[in-house]
Amino acid sequence: MALSILLLLALLTGLLLLLPKCHPKARGHLPPGPQPLPFFGNFLHMGRRGLLKFFLEQRDKYGDIFTVYLGPRPVIILCGIDTIREALVDQAESFSGRGKLAILDQVFQGYGVIFANGERWRVLRRFSLATMRNFGMGKRSLEERIQEEAQCLVGELRNSQGALQDPTFFFHSITANVICSIVFGERFAYSDPKFLRLLDLFHQTFELANSFSSQMFEFFSFLKYIPGPHNQVYRNMQEVKTFIGHNVDKHRQNLDPSAPQDLIDTFLLRMDKEKSDPGSEFHQTNLIHTVLSLFFAGTESTSATLCYGFLLMLKYPHVAERIHKEIAQVIGSHRPPALADRAKMPYTDAVLHEIQRFADIFPLSGAHMVTKDTYFRGYTIPKGTDVFPMLNSAHYDPHYFETPDTFNPDHFLDANGALKKNEAFIPFSIGKRICIGESIANAELFLFFTTILQNFSVASPVAPEDIDITPLEFGVSQVPPKYQIRFLSR
Repeated sequence: MALSILLLLALLTGLLLLLPKCHPKARGHLPPGPQPLPFFGNFLHMGRRGLLKFFLEQRDKYGDIFTVYLGPRPVIILCGIDTIREALVDQAESFSGRGKLAILDQVFQGYGVIFANGERWRVLRRFSLATMRNFGMGKRSLEERIQEEAQCLVGELRNSQGALQDPTFFFHSITANVICSIVFGERFAYSDPKFLRLLDLFHQTFELANSFSSQMFEFFSFLKYIPGPHNQVYRNMQEVKTFIGHNVDKHRQNLDPSAPQDLIDTFLLRMDKEKSDPGSEFHQTNLIHTVLSLFFAGTESTSATLCYGFLLMLKYPHVAERIHKEIAQVIGSHRPPALADRAKMPYTDAVLHEIQRFADIFPLSGAHMVTKDTYFRGYTIPKGTDVFPMLNSAHYDPHYFETPDTFNPDHFLDANGALKKNEAFIPFSIGKRICIGESIANAELFLFFTTILQNFSVASPVAPEDIDITPLEFGVSQVPPKYQIRFLSR
């Protein structure tokens, strides 16, 4: 019996030693990186630090391109704007695949505009971008939808009468409501039970997806067979998909082909047009997952950026005061801010750029995947290998930002006070997989930020010098620390 056990252990050890070599992605000449252990990859190297800190430490050792093993799976990490641009722009087609995010694979299963690949992704991306761009042709424009939400928020904040509050709920609500308006054609009251449940499901899922347990899931895919946070993520998203499905059914019943009101209407019309094509990507499954994708792309990151932005206004009241003055000069107090105002407000624009850079909400871009065997910087990356661009390696590069660790709007202003572009500013990534919600997020940040500061001054119970702006690491993302704020009517 003892001999049998020893033989079995020897066999298992041999298999584990062969795993990395037998993995199809191990072929080719990969960039250097920490030596992986059989089966575990670099999991033990990471320890409790989490993926983000682990990746940053490896850059110090191996430079701007290196390989780490998530279990037996090699992934390539890209650092620095030059490396990232060379891959995602200069070799855009090769790096245009969507890599895996294990915790969400079971949810999306390759459907929807964000997690699709190949022709499905190209078709859905073209459709989604065109639909959002064409709002305003017989329909309310994106700008009008955001302005409406901004005024609803102003009403709620006035009702608070300057009471101390955590702004997180309202910022989650307004960003989610903009997506609801785009896809469902309606916004929800902030007290609506269905809306509150939707917010709660997304917030839970974001927390679970960024937990340490979920990072372990990236290393060991077999954990999907064991109860864990992925089960709750799946249940949460199934509930959201059911909610979306009910809305799709209502849209189908009331569909007017001559006057589509939102993204679901437009998608349903395309489904009808292509219903005789068995290969069409316009079907119910892709519709539901595309709507779900837009919520993922357009809510959490923008709301967290707004939260961070107003924390920074409390920390640096002189910055808020300059914005108040610019709003008074350009917009005044008798009309709501409009997107056309942005070009006339270089300081406010620079502040919004710097908030995004400094907050660094998603230091790591969504996973890419090479679509073919790819020669890059002297290495051969086999088809199907996942690639992670580290956006914060660009945003905190002292070659492009004079004081990268300091909040400094001058990073985006020239000597004449005009807005200065910076090629290392890539909060939405770059290339073919640039965030589909970029235009929505930029419009929201400007209109929400200026509308709030047009109507309110902000105050904190804590002296500016005592306000902590250190981000909280949240898996592979960062969020501002919790704080209390007063919105005082101007």
